[in-house]
Amino acid sequence: MANLAMTGILEKMTGKDKDFRYMATSDLLNELNKDSFKADSDLEIKLTSIIIQQLDDVAGDVSGLAVKCLVPLVKKVSEPRVVEMTNKLCEKLLKDKDHRDIASIALKTIIAEISTQSLAQSILLSILPQLVKGITDPGMNHEIKCECLDNLCDVLHKFGNLMATDHELLLSALLSQLSYNQASVRKKTVSCIASLASSLSDDLLAKATTEVVQKLRNKGTKSEMTRTNIQMIGALSRAVGYRFGPHLADTVPVLINYCTSASENDEELREYSLQALESFLLRCPRDISPYCDEILHLNLEYLSYDPNFTDNMEEDTDDETHEEEEDDGSATEYTDDEDVSWKVRRAAAKCLSALIVSRPEMLSKLYGEACPKLIDRFKEREENVKMDIFNTFTELLQQTGNVTKGQNDINEQSPRWLLKQEVPKIIRSINRQLREKSIKTKVGAFSVLKELVVVLPDCLADHIGSLIPGIEKALNDKSSTSNLKIEALIFTRLVLASHYPSVFHPYIKALSSPVLSAVGERYYKVTAEALRVCGELVRVVRPNIEGIGFDFKPYVHPIYNAIMSRLTNQDQDQEVKECAISCMGLVVSTFGDNLDVELPVCLPVLVDRMGNEITRLTAVKAFAVIAVSPLKIDLSCVLEQVIAELTAFLRKANRPLRQATLGTLNSLIVAYGDKIGSAAYEVIIVELATLISDSDLHMTALALELCCTLMADRSSPVIGLAVRSKVLPQALTLIRSSLLQGQALLALQSFFASLVYSANTGFDALLDSLLLSAKPSPQLGGVAKQALYSIAQCVAVLCLAAGDQQCSSTVKMLTEILKDDSTTNSAKQHLALLCLGEIGRRKDLGSHDHIENIVIESFQSPFEEIKSAASYALGNIAVGNLLKYLPFILDQIDNQQKKQYLLLHSLKEVIVRQSVDKAEFPDSSVEKILNLLFNYCESEEEGVRNVVAECLGKIALIEPTKLVPALKVRTTSPAAFTRATVVIAVKYSIVERPERIDEILYPEIASFLMLIKDHDRHVRRAAVLVLSTFAHNKPNLIKGLLPELLPLLYDQTVIKKELIRTVDLGPFKHTVDDGLELRKAAFECVDTLLDSCLDQVNPSSFIVPYLRSGLDDHYDVKMPCHLILSKLADKCPSAVLAVLDSLVDPLQKTINFKPKQDAVKQEVDRNEDMIRSALRAIASLHRISGGDCSLKFKNLMNEILKSQALGDKYVSIRNE
Repeated sequence: MANLAMTGILEKMTGKDKDFRYMATSDLLNELNKDSFKADSDLEIKLTSIIIQQLDDVAGDVSGLAVKCLVPLVKKVSEPRVVEMTNKLCEKLLKDKDHRDIASIALKTIIAEISTQSLAQSILLSILPQLVKGITDPGMNHEIKCECLDNLCDVLHKFGNLMATDHELLLSALLSQLSYNQASVRKKTVSCIASLASSLSDDLLAKATTEVVQKLRNKGTKSEMTRTNIQMIGALSRAVGYRFGPHLADTVPVLINYCTSASENDEELREYSLQALESFLLRCPRDISPYCDEILHLNLEYLSYDPNFTDNMEEDTDDETHEEEEDDGSATEYTDDEDVSWKVRRAAAKCLSALIVSRPEMLSKLYGEACPKLIDRFKEREENVKMDIFNTFTELLQQTGNVTKGQNDINEQSPRWLLKQEVPKIIRSINRQLREKSIKTKVGAFSVLKELVVVLPDCLADHIGSLIPGIEKALNDKSSTSNLKIEALIFTRLVLASHYPSVFHPYIKALSSPVLSAVGERYYKVTAEALRVCGELVRVVRPNIEGIGFDFKPYVHPIYNAIMSRLTNQDQDQEVKECAISCMGLVVSTFGDNLDVELPVCLPVLVDRMGNEITRLTAVKAFAVIAVSPLKIDLSCVLEQVIAELTAFLRKANRPLRQATLGTLNSLIVAYGDKIGSAAYEVIIVELATLISDSDLHMTALALELCCTLMADRSSPVIGLAVRSKVLPQALTLIRSSLLQGQALLALQSFFASLVYSANTGFDALLDSLLLSAKPSPQLGGVAKQALYSIAQCVAVLCLAAGDQQCSSTVKMLTEILKDDSTTNSAKQHLALLCLGEIGRRKDLGSHDHIENIVIESFQSPFEEIKSAASYALGNIAVGNLLKYLPFILDQIDNQQKKQYLLLHSLKEVIVRQSVDKAEFPDSSVEKILNLLFNYCESEEEGVRNVVAECLGKIALIEPTKLVPALKVRTTSPAAFTRATVVIAVKYSIVERPERIDEILYPEIASFLMLIKDHDRHVRRAAVLVLSTFAHNKPNLIKGLLPELLPLLYDQTVIKKELIRTVDLGPFKHTVDDGLELRKAAFECVDTLLDSCLDQVNPSSFIVPYLRSGLDDHYDVKMPCHLILSKLADKCPSAVLAVLDSLVDPLQKTINFKPKQDAVKQEVDRNEDMIRSALRAIASLHRISGGDCSLKFKNLMNEILKSQALGDKYVSIRNE
């Protein structure tokens, strides 16, 4: 039946009526697109011949439909038919002048649809010779050549790697066309060779490059041929990336020479040379390094290249004259349609941008040489070039931000400091641009200012006055577009947020009026941004409640009225509604005392917005802002309603809403608690009980904090009863959770302390319920170790809150548990020790005789956790009374050899607590502690050495003058373990906050870090760990040493054969890699350095070979390497793209790895983690590459997306 229908369609397709033919071809297309369509061999022959015939149809719409039919047809007919069609199309392409265009389109369509390798090879075999003939045959005209080159370009792009045997022939054929006299042929040849280049071998690539460079060196070549050859060089480097690196020595000098020696009117030659240099910078960052300075000077020279125009205008510093200037400017504007020197300036700006992006280590030099030139060129007369100059300058600012993130540099060579010196010049130049008529120029100028404020937040304090006219003009001018207004408002908001309020006070009048009129704009994005600016304006107008130094009152009502008109307007965009609510919250909390008449009007509107699902979250946050206002705003008209709404929100599934509600309720109860009835509190308490669980610890912490607020200073016994009956059971369930930590644990401790103070809750009952919660129960099983620590902390807080008497009786009860030898309940002893430790840390237990001996008895326990708890308890008890218990611990360490490890842990507890609390040790103790610790530096047990190192590091924070020299002396100790221990000690002394030790350690850092060259691997690993800690916490201290340290660090990432040994285990042999931990630590260190010292790390010298070998290493090394690759893709995309091809193989190997059949579950899970980690790195690469710059990477992406398992994982990772 189907074949009958098909026969009818085919007959109609050959009819005389054009409409019949069109409808029949359309029907055929629908049939071919059906999944059920199948064709026998006869039908295939008929279909292919009739569609080829339809391509020649005189009616263009019929032949267009025939091309569309080819798409499904290629998949539905056999290979010989497809080959036959391509042959016929090639024949038309070469011989049929009238139908050449449509034949070319049809051939491209078929090539795009080929999906199997066998079909591709069959087609290549038949069409390649014909296409090559069309390109090289002297009898072919340039139109045929262009169509053949177009098709060959598509073929090479898709199947270049399938025709390796023909590469040489193709290359010779194409290179010969570079000197063809028609420009269009040469242009298409360049694209064709570039498509071929990505799959060429290194030898053939070298041949192509050498031939092109040879032509460039030939001085007699016509200038248009030279231009083509330069374009060819640029296209080659873009196509092959880092593989072009070895040829730079030949090409860069030639290109620079052409730039400088080209005749004055040969602008395109210069443009193409600069574009080629730009591609070298981005694609071969490692090999281009020696030429960077030369390229920089070339760019700076051509940035102002304008031979037909001499700019004699003097530097304008007089702000008064800008009105006349504006009128004159347009009159004297120079225009010349034939002048294309702007192309050279644009190419120079883009090349300079590539230099900035790819060489973070050159930033300081760029500030010295490029920055003044770029600022000067803001006056560029060609608008498109001016935009590129703005973009280049913005890249410079962004790179400065990336490199110096989190650093407060006072160093005079640091990029931030150098940028700060240029700010006055930047502002002068930008102000001139803000006075221009062009909207595009003004938008570009504001985007530069925006980036400047982001990178240097407080840099414009002295220049606000000069910027105000530009902002006013942008917002008030009738010709201003929405885009310009938005840019101007965003900049204004950033400036207001990042500078001291007093800076703006002289200009508030000038600033407020255009901003408030922008609030009334029709376009919602302008309105929303203007409302955000109003929020900042409110803070600036009245930075403190006293309002000293500036009269804010004239601005209160204009700001209020502008926002109120938006707040009450219902038919507007959600973004505007949210901004108006937030802004009104700020206005009420800041100006409430001046809005007595208005508050009863606007507060009910805000309450009304709480009832709307779209705006309720913003309204809840607005009430939080109002509640914490020091003005104590009168909320009596809406308070009851607000509390009722908020209580209802606690039942909602929306997590951010519940979170905001808890915070707002807390603030309202603190400020207005006495005005809220106890009935409302009871309802809140019932809702709170449901929020307390370990499934959401952040919510739990907020709920417990609110409970504490409710119980504080409330005389009503009803609240205490409600909390005890509803919340306490939940709290006792929560305390058994092994997940409990951080803010939730602190809130739980405060909850128990508050409960003791509140009515109707006895201390004994609470203590019993806490101790009972530690008992294993048949329903819930045993209690986790972490939970015992939580219970102990709550017991300690409870005892301290209850007073000395109860505390003392509890300590007695706990010591009785320890003395009672008959007890076999180890969990009870465990908890008793932890409770004693927690109480002892907070309170001196010196009045309890022999408590230290009772605790140390538990060191004899057969259970490891009891020993550990006893060690913890002894250390913490000593913290409460150092003079009594510290000498006891030190004596025990000397005398009790068997208990050393546990006693050292006790000592560590003491030292760590002292360093955190910044407390001093008694002098006599310090000497004794140090002698004792240094004796254990050489211990064979790694655990002992680690404890000793941590103790030394933490003492160094308290006594840096004694410790640093003592540690330094031991870096030259003959014992490797001692050297490693003192280096690790330094690691423990480097904390995030500034400390006294920093300046003492700074001159000595090298003696510790240079142990990265040590012959012992333990010492080298210790040095790498210390470098990593410095890079994370105090990067400024090590910056000067990095040029020397980085090559040594990179060397630690290499697999060392001498550290791999084989262990004979009888039936089989096992390979042990002793260097694995060191390599892993080295890569993790590089990862940290990329965050804090990016300007010191030269990514291109690290990626190949070090990162590449890491991607092919052991599981533990691959994981950090994947993270590094993602980070580099984000921060230095050009360096990664340059070597993308070489990274594909190790990633491909990782994602295709299959564990053995008999692999245990742990190995399978590890492999799954590894694949996901590699796919994350691949997703980062795909983001920056656009997937199109490397054929190998493109094939990898296709492989991933075709595979069901990998494709699903990749999509889920991309959506994370």
